[in-house]
Amino acid sequence: MLTLHDYLPSQNGWKVRVLLGVLNMPYETRIVSIFEGESHSDAFLALNPAGAVPVLQLEDGIAIAESNAILTYLAEGTPLLPADRYRRAKVMQWLFFEQYNVEPVIGSLRFWTLTGRLERNQAMVAGKREAGARALAALDRSLAETPFLTGNDLTIADIAVYAYSHRAGDCGFSSADYPAFLAWTGRVRDAIGPGYPVHPYSIDPHSGG
Repeated sequence: MLTLHDYLPSQNGWKVRVLLGVLNMPYETRIVSIFEGESHSDAFLALNPAGAVPVLQLEDGIAIAESNAILTYLAEGTPLLPADRYRRAKVMQWLFFEQYNVEPVIGSLRFWTLTGRLERNQAMVAGKREAGARALAALDRSLAETPFLTGNDLTIADIAVYAYSHRAGDCGFSSADYPAFLAWTGRVRDAIGPGYPVHPYSIDPHSGG
């Protein structure tokens, strides 16, 4: 069986949990205590030299790290990763956008806000907020023309981008300022269905949240 090495408050881990659920793929969970240093243990670094979750370990023991790489692997051969060359490239476009413009911006601001780290990172906050607003505006412009990021159907691009962007309100952004983006979040939520809770950092006593 597949094993997901995970940390529940991570929205990168959340992406993978959602896709595994949507595809009805059974898997086991191995929780990694990241604030206690487990992700930097020799055993974990053998799975992912970068020391980050999530990591998907396949049945034969080999592993895949980086959430969007895991999504791509799992979605192969399904409608969530189109075979058409152009649409597949568009999926990749948004996966790269998410890892450059969403996760390190909105994801970081959200983490700092929810774990009491905003003040210690104050020098970077203004720049992150400007970058986050640009990312949401870019999504809003694109989604004014199409129901999902690559066309009329849900793909892993939507799941990846949605993971952190739909939590932008946790760090002070107003989705109401981006109506097409806001409508898209509702469509993605309905498409993936219930059963994928967003876990607070407070469930981990070592997180500082």
